Amino acid sequence: MKVLLLTGLGALFFTYYWADNFDPASLQGARVLLTGASAGIGEELAYHYARLGSHLVLTAHTEAFLQKVVGNCRKLGAPKVFFIAADMASREVPELVVQFALDKLGGLDYLVLNHLGAAPAGTRAHSAPGTRWLMQVNLLSYVQLTSLALPSLTDSKGSLVVVSSLLGRVPASFSSPYSAAKFALDSFFGALQRELRVQDVNVAITRCVLGLQDRASAKEGVREDPSPSRLKVGHKQTPLRGRP
Repeated sequence: MKVLLLTGLGALFFTYYWADNFDPASLQGARVLLTGASAGIGEELAYHYARLGSHLVLTAHTEAFLQKVVGNCRKLGAPKVFFIAADMASREVPELVVQFALDKLGGLDYLVLNHLGAAPAGTRAHSAPGTRWLMQVNLLSYVQLTSLALPSLTDSKGSLVVVSSLLGRVPASFSSPYSAAKFALDSFFGALQRELRVQDVNVAITRCVLGLQDRASAKEGVREDPSPSRLKVGHKQTPLRGRP
């Protein structure tokens, strides 16, 4: 009898803490700013938010890819879709991106940080310029975006989602600057999560730690040469030239 009682209590405990209470309807009409939205995980996240009826501001480096994703999101049911093509290597860009999202959506319920960058072609892996570039794209821009969006997320009792990498916990060869940025990212948002809890700020933080890429994909990423900083904006499939 005692064994059955303990088993039942264990089952209740497990159910209480592990039950999936997610309500898809909660994302209908949610205001979402998603970075790195032009391909891969970011693109698929954009489509999921669109299917659930969220209002979207999508940003990434390449405008042409963004326009394709925006068109698909509109077909999938997103009521509002805006895009802003921007290079996070520029220190001024995060402020412009967040302000654009606030202007278009009137506030934010979700900030999803998913963008990343490999060192520009021609820079040595351990050079100061290459490390500085990686830190700006993979760490400092995340901090800037979070700091600028946090007041709106606090007002809406919103959520912050940070997509990171296993290299931020287990370093690998030939990834020292990138691993350093991801280690710092994990530490920053882990500490911020505790600080918000202590301050009774009702903003949820979810850290998503991804596994390692296959070597061929990694090499392709390293060969990419980011173009100079630029920023273009648009609504659905109609581009608006100039700055927001």
